[in-house]
Amino acid sequence: MSDQAHVPTGHDLAPGEEEQHSVGERILGYVVGLVLALLLTATSFFIAGTDLVWQPSIPVALIVLAIAQMGVHLVFFLHITTGPDNTNNVLALAFGLLIVFLVVGGTVWIMSHLNQNMPPMDQFIRMHS
Repeated sequence: MSDQAHVPTGHDLAPGEEEQHSVGERILGYVVGLVLALLLTATSFFIAGTDLVWQPSIPVALIVLAIAQMGVHLVFFLHITTGPDNTNNVLALAFGLLIVFLVVGGTVWIMSHLNQNMPPMDQFIRMHS
């Protein structure tokens, strides 16, 4: 028996356990992810700083590139895939995103209500003087 345990395909993996891949396959995956991430980053800077793109479309293009960048990071670096062994990872990611959106959305909601319900600063100063 060898030092490395062979995990047969088609079986569930324990948390933290990964399928056995050669070093070359792992490095190739990281290099492809790095090249894609650099390409998306360079494209974002190019779009933000050029006059070749219709100006009102720049925010939409940057949002699309940012979402693509997140996808590259999730797949190539965090190894989030649609495989059956990644269900817990996807659920944990979704729960984390839910919490972030609740915190950010709640903060924006509270600040907007405070902005609507607070008097202007000059009236506020006159009330306390």
